[in-house]
Amino acid sequence: MVEQTITAASAGTFKIGGDLPVNRLGYGTMQLTGPGVWGDPKNPDEAVHVLQTAVDLGVNFIDTADAYGPYIANDFVKKALHPYPSDLVIATKVGNTRQGPDRWIPVGRPEYLRQQVEMNLRTLGQDSIDLLQLHRIDPKVPLADQIGELALMKLEGKIRHIGLSQVSVGELQAANEITPIVSVQNLYNLAKRDSEMVLNYCEKEKIAFIPWFPLATGQLAKEGGPLDKIAKKYNAKPAQIALAWLLKRSPVVLPIPGTSSVAHVKENITAAGITLSDEDFKILSQAV
Repeated sequence: MVEQTITAASAGTFKIGGDLPVNRLGYGTMQLTGPGVWGDPKNPDEAVHVLQTAVDLGVNFIDTADAYGPYIANDFVKKALHPYPSDLVIATKVGNTRQGPDRWIPVGRPEYLRQQVEMNLRTLGQDSIDLLQLHRIDPKVPLADQIGELALMKLEGKIRHIGLSQVSVGELQAANEITPIVSVQNLYNLAKRDSEMVLNYCEKEKIAFIPWFPLATGQLAKEGGPLDKIAKKYNAKPAQIALAWLLKRSPVVLPIPGTSSVAHVKENITAAGITLSDEDFKILSQAV
């Protein structure tokens, strides 16, 4: 009997903005860079192979950003996958500047955001960006100026949909009054759920919720802990159960686990085939 390969399609689908169908388990490119999300990785060939493997295993939603490297991750996406499959949705981000490893400063001046959108189009080799997310709201620039410039570029056909990253419900609502917001990318995982209210709002409004740092498990994965016990029950690894928990948490959740390893990307995608029982989901939800 031939064992069936589990693909990202097993996670189910979601339509971003109502018209961009993607498999709910995607891939994030941040780890395709050097230490501190700066410069080149140690193994460029492996980075290309990781992206190609992810797509071969059904991933059709890739999240990247001009700040990753900077531009290193975008370059790998283009090198590995261009010309892009017709069903591949690439999300990228603007609004964060880099001054060195692990250093990030938001800049939301309209002229800068426009420049970065144009640079993303160039480095990714695209005529239009499927999903352009504001990496961070710049507190020094009026929100209407930041979102307004992106909305203008949407009218020009350079952006298809607009999203936000690391925002509150109030910020999301304020931006949505300027132009439709179709996605939110906030820190959220099994061990850290400060964005629970934002996720609930996204679910109500059918806005895609893209949790970054999705594999973090804190102390839950320690030997004998709840995550460790449930992982053994499913003959899985703790990270796979953490992803399965996210997929069960809400139909609008689109996890984008990142890795620079082909073996790990295969493990992560296998999580799409794990369906937690209601009881195990509840145990994990109450463990934090």
